[in-house]
Amino acid sequence: MTDRSQCFAKARRVVVKVGSNVLTASRGLNVDVLRSISQQIHGLMEGGREVILVSSGAMAAGMRRLELASRPVEIPKRQATAAVGQAGLIMEYEQVFETFGKSVAQVLLTQEDLSNRRRFLNARNTLNTLIDWGVLPIINENDTVAVEEIKFGDNDNLSAMITLLMDADILINLTDMDGLFTKDPRTSSDAELIPEVRSITKKIEALAGDIPGALGTGGMGSKLRAAKKTMVAGIPMVIARGTRPEVLTDLFAGKDLGTFFVPGTVRLRSRKCWIAFNLKPKGQLVLDSGASEAVLRRGKSLLPGGIVGVEGEFSMGAPVRLTDSRGHEIGVGLCNYASADVRRIMGLKTAQIREALGYKPYDEVVHRDNLAITSDEKQP
Repeated sequence: MTDRSQCFAKARRVVVKVGSNVLTASRGLNVDVLRSISQQIHGLMEGGREVILVSSGAMAAGMRRLELASRPVEIPKRQATAAVGQAGLIMEYEQVFETFGKSVAQVLLTQEDLSNRRRFLNARNTLNTLIDWGVLPIINENDTVAVEEIKFGDNDNLSAMITLLMDADILINLTDMDGLFTKDPRTSSDAELIPEVRSITKKIEALAGDIPGALGTGGMGSKLRAAKKTMVAGIPMVIARGTRPEVLTDLFAGKDLGTFFVPGTVRLRSRKCWIAFNLKPKGQLVLDSGASEAVLRRGKSLLPGGIVGVEGEFSMGAPVRLTDSRGHEIGVGLCNYASADVRRIMGLKTAQIREALGYKPYDEVVHRDNLAITSDEKQP
């Protein structure tokens, strides 16, 4: 049984994500809330915790600076507005932390930065160096250059990816709601807060689908998708109201605020997190029941005998999804064989690989060291 209070008490490295709805006022950036959250982050840092901030708000700051009445519709104008706003957003943070005698650093990323292994490691090394220097990294998506193919999609997803990248102990997602509710509390007076989520079921996903975000690109659904990543990786997440006074301080003081997402029992190593969530699968391998059981519950590699289907065309070393016969995803792994070769050896014993292909570089189609389990079913 995971103890919520112990998760907060033991958390040394913390990722805090602040959403657009928290930092946006009627006429642009909500500076008062930004300063309040900054002061609380400073308190966590003074208490010996390492903090990484993922902050939205560039669009709101840009609209205020450019005196725009509404959010631009055209993508170039939105990107330009965010570019103007990003400078103002960082300036506000810099001014606040300067009063505490601390420095901040702006880090702008795209999905491409984390899907490339070398750039992934460079980003992690840079962030670790900033933390060692006592500097607060403030991360946002690089909206100026991001196109659909290299976008994280929203800062909920970005914050989850940063949590995994940095092996953080907890992700705190600050939004304009007190947590996940049974209904949209803005329209239903009988909506009830869900204090804890142990598994993201279809029912939970359906609840989130009815609670959209008012601003930005994320709603409650995107927060659940972020939680799913951290839970699978063995890291807890909490959704709480960012405008609540002393919300961060109270969470670490043990108060049961928001919705707590209970982490899985297995903590994924950083490299497996990279395989699972940063790479885009190029194909799919369908496993029979025996192979599904062996991979999911017994930590085994995938051998050709357990494969009953291959979808897509991919080369040797490509990332592929592993699913059971019902289509449920088990994990993501790096395939030792090209798709054409997998089709020729699937269902065979390892001793038959050489006869079928004329060579045998590997016994395993996907080795367990290159396989990350993404299913939230019970693991060993």
